[in-house]
Amino acid sequence: MKPAVENTSVARTLGYLAWVIVMAFFFANAEIQIEGGAGWATSLPTWRIENSIWLDLFWGGRAMTGYHAWVFTFMALVFFSPLAFNGRWTWRDVGLAAAGLIVFWVCEDFTWFLINPAFGWERFNPVDAFWHKHWLWGAPVDYWGGLAVAAIILATRHWPRKGSR
Repeated sequence: MKPAVENTSVARTLGYLAWVIVMAFFFANAEIQIEGGAGWATSLPTWRIENSIWLDLFWGGRAMTGYHAWVFTFMALVFFSPLAFNGRWTWRDVGLAAAGLIVFWVCEDFTWFLINPAFGWERFNPVDAFWHKHWLWGAPVDYWGGLAVAAIILATRHWPRKGSR
């Protein structure tokens, strides 16, 4: 039987992830208002770097834009702000913030497609979502990789600590 503290910790993590998904829904709606039907900031007045080996390695081959540089940095600051405010930077808390950020971006991006009047489920594909260069099992590879990394982080976060039993 698992200790009550462990069960509470898992419940709190699941509650946090539910909150992250709600945040992703609201941000996807805001981003639809900003981008409309032109995904990956293709019609925004922002700088773009289209081709670079670094983009291929670290950005899934997508263009880097001023919009994404600012919004990704802002959201990272949002997810890590509780650690800064509390002055507590434990590996477990950093892991939870990182996993939350990953889940946020995967859910936000997928939600953007589903609720965007210019897209919807029928246009969630490599042709219409051309900025996602690599697909596997009907979704961008980034989704699968990101969710796998988040799951590993969350699983290790809930492993029993040495000397806790």
